Amino acid sequence: MYNVLLLNKISKVGLNCFTDNYTYSEDMKNPEAVLVRSASMHDTELPESLLAIARAGAGVNNIPLDKCSEKGICVFNTPGANANAVKELVICGLLISSRKVVKGAKWAETLKGSGSEVGKLVEKGKSSFAGPEIKGKTLGIVGMGAIGMLVAHAAEALGMSIIGYDPYLSEQGKSKMSPTMKFTENLDDIYAVSDYITLHVPLNDGTKGMISKESLAKMKDGVRILNFSRDGLVASGDILEALESGKMAAYVTDFATDDIIGAEGVTALPHLGASTPESEENCAYMAAKQVMEYLENGNIVNSVNLPNISVERSGRRVCVVHKACDELISKLAQMGKAVTKTRGDYAYTIIDDAENADPEAIKVMPGVLKVRSL
Repeated sequence: MYNVLLLNKISKVGLNCFTDNYTYSEDMKNPEAVLVRSASMHDTELPESLLAIARAGAGVNNIPLDKCSEKGICVFNTPGANANAVKELVICGLLISSRKVVKGAKWAETLKGSGSEVGKLVEKGKSSFAGPEIKGKTLGIVGMGAIGMLVAHAAEALGMSIIGYDPYLSEQGKSKMSPTMKFTENLDDIYAVSDYITLHVPLNDGTKGMISKESLAKMKDGVRILNFSRDGLVASGDILEALESGKMAAYVTDFATDDIIGAEGVTALPHLGASTPESEENCAYMAAKQVMEYLENGNIVNSVNLPNISVERSGRRVCVVHKACDELISKLAQMGKAVTKTRGDYAYTIIDDAENADPEAIKVMPGVLKVRSL
């Protein structure tokens, strides 16, 4: 029996994947797995029983990855499961960054009670909310992953010119771009030509504050920036200065923070990107399936801290999370039909036909973090 701790409300579409070999609740003790959406786990105790954490979503900033890796806990996310939901909101963001729809709607509400004068007042005041069309404009997409690629195709279908940037995009990924889209390996090229810029990259040391006074100076006057990825990607103080000076025309973000709420030129949404029933169902289903495959067969799909590895099972199986040490890898290889993959400082070995593999003996080997016999 596998115990699963739920740290958020998880869609029944995902929970219904679990067989009778699983039990789950929001107060589960000694869980083998955790399913989480937005709850922060940085102060959560990670019990010795814990083998896997699955984030029903793409970002994993709410999970202590380094701590999990050191304890041999596999962390999963669900890339692409919420991509369409975010894409649709980004397209909405493009439109409301140009046409002052939100501000205009709020103003229209103030006309309540004006009776037959409403029509005249609307005609007199509507010019304050005018804005350009997106057709014929250039959209710079920073990050051409699942969401960025969907945004690219949708925006091009609306008549925009697309230029994408992603240092990790493979040739296979580039092949998914239409022939009319441009691709650059220099972020400054995005800044120089884009009328609109949308961010679709993770938050890390290399991307934190990437939109700042320095990068804004390289952009076209009147640029409109969309951030549906992470709030830490932008230096909000620099954004506000750019809006006040006219360097930026608009900033639309899915991350409302106290300093930007209500600022002129800012549309701050309450993290709505993946808030659709379809997205929540897709993420929950993928998270549950990945956890089950790992717990039952030891295969890893969509891990963010350990190497992905799937091996067809051929008998008794021993799975080892360990440090990426050549000597240890060599020892494990002698214990059966072993397959090892590494990711940074960590490695994962699956040993099939493992009659000579003693989990208790492996557990005490230097560099071993977690051992399971399946």
